[in-house]
Amino acid sequence: MGGVGFAAAALAATTAWVLFAGAPASRAFEVAVLASAAAMLGLGMFDDRVQLSPLAKLVTSLIVGALTVFVITESLGRSLPWPATLVAVVWFGGVVHAMNLLDNMDGLAGGIALIATALLAFLFARTLGPFVTAFLVTVVGSLVGFLYWNRKPARLFMGDSGSLFLGGTLASASLVAVTSPTNDFYHSVMLVLLVLAVPLFDTAFVLVLRRLAGRSATRGGTDHVSHRLVSLGFSERAAVGILYLLALSGGLIAVTIGREGLQPMLPVAVLFGVALTLLGVYLARVRAYDAEDFGALNRSSLAPFLRHLTFRWHAGQVLLDLVLIAACYYAAFRIRFEGEAFSTFAPYLAASLPIILGCKLTALYLSGLYYRSWETFSFVDLFSVVRGVFGGSILSVLAVAYIYRFQGFSRAVFVIDAMLLMAAVSATRASFRLIGDSANVRRRQARRVAVYGAGAGGHLLVREMRVNRAWNLQPVAFLDDDPLKRNLLILGVPVRGTARDLERLLRAHRLDEVIISTHKVSEEREAEIRSVCGPAGVQVRRLWLEIR
Repeated sequence: MGGVGFAAAALAATTAWVLFAGAPASRAFEVAVLASAAAMLGLGMFDDRVQLSPLAKLVTSLIVGALTVFVITESLGRSLPWPATLVAVVWFGGVVHAMNLLDNMDGLAGGIALIATALLAFLFARTLGPFVTAFLVTVVGSLVGFLYWNRKPARLFMGDSGSLFLGGTLASASLVAVTSPTNDFYHSVMLVLLVLAVPLFDTAFVLVLRRLAGRSATRGGTDHVSHRLVSLGFSERAAVGILYLLALSGGLIAVTIGREGLQPMLPVAVLFGVALTLLGVYLARVRAYDAEDFGALNRSSLAPFLRHLTFRWHAGQVLLDLVLIAACYYAAFRIRFEGEAFSTFAPYLAASLPIILGCKLTALYLSGLYYRSWETFSFVDLFSVVRGVFGGSILSVLAVAYIYRFQGFSRAVFVIDAMLLMAAVSATRASFRLIGDSANVRRRQARRVAVYGAGAGGHLLVREMRVNRAWNLQPVAFLDDDPLKRNLLILGVPVRGTARDLERLLRAHRLDEVIISTHKVSEEREAEIRSVCGPAGVQVRRLWLEIR
């Protein structure tokens, strides 16, 4: 019943503010925001007591949403077309249940709601008015107190009463922001989507994969984004922290859009959407269901889409690159021509974009980039990116010079564009390996290993440990008798010393195992290593390579 605690605190603080500040709700939409939050709190309390069916909760939330939309639109004097009204009602129910679904790990739903509520209050204070803004601020304050007890290991839980209350608050406040006639509709929609990116992303991700696995959308399980991050090897604290970071990133983009406008920040918003999509594609491949469900998922007609979207399904990579090329080219014009100057050169951007897309896709294809694996992306693969990006830039310059005689264009645009596209393409290709490596490094349950020999065999061994999770091994140090290699960082693993330092390293790094990676180690040296590791209970193994 922790949700009752912070909801009551927020409502009481809002009442106190009204009494002492003398600023009661003066418009119907202000009452609607408070009433919808209170109604969802009541529904949640009832559900926590008698366990309502998912259908009953959905129908009730849509009824509350319909009444809320009616009061808000009437109060703001803005009549919506019937399709927009339908979308608004569904939006209310969707946000409410997105917050309900997000409450699946200690501190997750409360922290994300705190970030989203604070951002809505900051971005739309004028639109929402002093009463609703004050209410949102009291919700933020009450969540700060709640999270002290709800962080891992949690001693207080919000229950459905808390998650539905937060959902009702965010849904109704966002509807006021979007439907207000004083706000630009598309601008407000973009801000709200960025602010609520994490709960919306998690809900869409879960519903799609449950549908593919033949599971009921209302059937709970450990298949959320947070659970899959933990399955990868992140701790629960780290998984929650990653989602906090995503929420803050979306919020920072929203704040910047609020100050600078939508058009200058559009490429950044697009790239944020691409990042979320790639994270979803990667996590979709993480096993999260039992054997029967996972078999159903693998037999579904869209299973190849999940397995090969970013590997052998080249069309997916091409579509991704189309988005990246367009976003980077637009951003380059924005960076080069600021303010009113952009309006002068925007027609040249629009006219030349199809040519740029064709030239750069041609160069990326000829570079061989689409035949390289994302999971093993390395420095060698980076040369394909360099060839493709700079080859595409050269082709683009030649095409523009031939067609337009370079009138209305700037050389700096193509230089900036090349640098942005290089970073974007490299980051997308390396993203899967970076996620996997980061998860493997943080796996607490993995056996901590020191690799003796920092040569080719050691490199091979560390690479395989990183990608082969079935081994359950985490490389934490290299040992090598070559003094020139000491303190080097090889594949992210430091060379800690020589065999003479082994006894100290066993204690300092809590090693579970030492693996000898090179055949150059003599039997006498291996015996010395075993004599040190044996009394400490540390296993010693040796890497053998053979072709059968």
